[in-house]
Amino acid sequence: MGLIKKFYKRLSILSVVVCLLTACTISYKFNGASINYDKVKTISFENFPNRSAAFVWGPMESMFNTALQDIYMQQTRLKQIKQGGDLELSGEITNYDAYNKGVGSDGYSTMAELRMTVNVRFVNNTNHAEDFEQQFSASREYNASQQLASVQEDLVNQMIDEIVEQIFNATVANW
Repeated sequence: MGLIKKFYKRLSILSVVVCLLTACTISYKFNGASINYDKVKTISFENFPNRSAAFVWGPMESMFNTALQDIYMQQTRLKQIKQGGDLELSGEITNYDAYNKGVGSDGYSTMAELRMTVNVRFVNNTNHAEDFEQQFSASREYNASQQLASVQEDLVNQMIDEIVEQIFNATVANW
């Protein structure tokens, strides 16, 4: 009889532990987004034109706009609409230029830096306290002996990825 009581006692303890473990759930979000989907369901983007006074590289504008929309579509459950979303993003590429970073003993540039700056206006129509207008920047260095045309696409893609991640974190990650 003592063995049966021990068995049922252990079984009841095990049952309680299993019930507690299944009743408690822990949720992790690896994308960093913290959106209340009960309130925020849609997002709208205006085109970010390239208004850089320094110089313009044609593909950059569409590359940026596509990357910006892609991060929200891939890492959130927001539905994209043309205008009037619960979240609205607009702005422009305000700067895109290259600088000489270093000069060798021969007087010629050895390193150059490519810079990109984007001005962003964010409107949260469910909580206007989160609205902002802010600039986001990124830069990449490259060997000045290389032609910009040979490294430009790769460097611009890297800068766009960095800026888009900064924008995403500032708007929906709430770090």
